[in-house]
Amino acid sequence: MSIALIIPDRKLDGVVAALQQQLPEVAIEVWPQLHNPTAVDFAVLWKQPPGVVASLPNLKALQSFGAGVDSIMSDSTLPPTLPLARIVDPHLTASMLQYLDTVLNYYRLRFDEFSANQQQQLWKPRSARKIQQICVLGLGELGAAAAQHFAALGYQVSGWSGSQRHISGVQCFAGAEQFAAAVKEADLLICLLPLTPATENLLNETRLAQLKPGAILVNVARGAIVDDEALLTALHSGQIAAACLDVFRTEPLPAEHPFWHTSGVLLTPHISAVTNADTAVAQIAENYRRVQAGLPMVNQVDRTRGY
Repeated sequence: MSIALIIPDRKLDGVVAALQQQLPEVAIEVWPQLHNPTAVDFAVLWKQPPGVVASLPNLKALQSFGAGVDSIMSDSTLPPTLPLARIVDPHLTASMLQYLDTVLNYYRLRFDEFSANQQQQLWKPRSARKIQQICVLGLGELGAAAAQHFAALGYQVSGWSGSQRHISGVQCFAGAEQFAAAVKEADLLICLLPLTPATENLLNETRLAQLKPGAILVNVARGAIVDDEALLTALHSGQIAAACLDVFRTEPLPAEHPFWHTSGVLLTPHISAVTNADTAVAQIAENYRRVQAGLPMVNQVDRTRGY
């Protein structure tokens, strides 16, 4: 029995050592140096190359190294019956809320405008933006936490998800037919949806036009949920006043992408929430033990829904 860490382009010495402490009797190997692929019965994945998982014949379960699973499930060769779990990290939630607080205040205090004015040596004092209504797209672990957080701060908060949710202090909407009602009054739209076939390009020309003119978009979910060309058009027309983007279709963002030079776009390099390695290791070890005992994993994903 062994665990394979299939996490390309990342230094994993610390993760291996921590897992070995938790599971001293188990061999921990790092792909592609797998001494005996037939002995691997548990794989920890993040952006794995297509086909690698399918080449391990005796796998019992899969574990994402982060909160998302879209990059794992995009592999068309993934064995369909293998259970898959993700990391749920309270530190990640706290990190995300700090990021969102910072972004909200950046726009509320018009730092975006003052930064642009500085480049032109313009001295133009202005009062704070009126950001009163916030809409959160996606009401899973992070989305629900964000919606509750801003409601507790006194903002009027709406939330939208694929299926109906009930969150105290938040006006919840669900389904395609309620999207427009969820977003129509939002001064700030926060995207925390999972990436699934149903949400890919969800924020297209039609849906961006349903926002209040001059709304601000914050995407901390997945880049492919936003139609890049539609967002650029909305920014140029003023339908969207500004966009803070932490996630992109291709990462790092290619040098030729127009987002780099588009007025009104604030870019951050996918740092809004980073999984804590200690938390991840503890959950990986727990799920490995549960699989060996024939028990369901914690934070197991519904593969038919994609989250």
